[in-house]
Amino acid sequence: MSKIVKVIVLRTAGTNCDEETASAFRNFGASVEKVHIQQIIKKKSILKDYHILAIPGGFTYGDDIESGRILANELTQHLSSELKTFIKDGKLIIGICNGFQVLVKSGILPGNCAQKENNRDLFNEEVTLAFNDSGKFEDRWTYLKSNNKCVWTKNLPKIVYFPVAHAEGKFITRNKTILSRLKNSGQIVFQYCSQDGNVPAYPQNPNGSQDNIAGITDDTGRILGLMPHPERHFFSYHHPFWTRFKHLEKYGDGAKIFENGVNYVKKELLGS
Repeated sequence: MSKIVKVIVLRTAGTNCDEETASAFRNFGASVEKVHIQQIIKKKSILKDYHILAIPGGFTYGDDIESGRILANELTQHLSSELKTFIKDGKLIIGICNGFQVLVKSGILPGNCAQKENNRDLFNEEVTLAFNDSGKFEDRWTYLKSNNKCVWTKNLPKIVYFPVAHAEGKFITRNKTILSRLKNSGQIVFQYCSQDGNVPAYPQNPNGSQDNIAGITDDTGRILGLMPHPERHFFSYHHPFWTRFKHLEKYGDGAKIFENGVNYVKKELLGS
């Protein structure tokens, strides 16, 4: 059996962060292919060949209906069985920015898609990402508190620094019960904060997200969705103030996320 970690980066019309996302995984030795959604729909067995599904940022289909909705519908209408199998097999999924919007609007997040649990199942939309409170596109760097109770966020610093670039990033749950469940189960993995980790005000919370939520995981910790872009702070010199650092490390805050994904597959799925 091959010991190579295989990543599929999903793309379609309007995807524009696919190469950066692919490059981040390749840097840690993964074999990465960028595949158009129509190729997968035509040959659904493609997903079986991969260990990680990455849905990158962009503006799929021009966000004409709402951000991520059309791609989410394609996944639910054409690939529901394949996605359930992918997740049941213990594989990983990450959705960044537009990819996060796809994951919540398809219902893949926040529930455990592999099985019904507490009346939850795949494609049951319990949360959404709505228009920013500012009423405009937010393009800025943000501080985030990280929760390490997730495959992807293991050993991240308590506070990380990632950029955001979105108009619809306001995280909202359908009701308070869902929000309580996310809190109690440790599924909230990123929250906007001030530089010193305190409760943020705008623009530290750039969109008005409920409880300052910037990213969540599923019950298993194997599926991650976040609005900020870790691939845009992959190397240390991506930091806007990198020239002021006296001792520059190779990697920025975002690199660990991709390394964690690759290492998890090597250990848990490939046994290496």
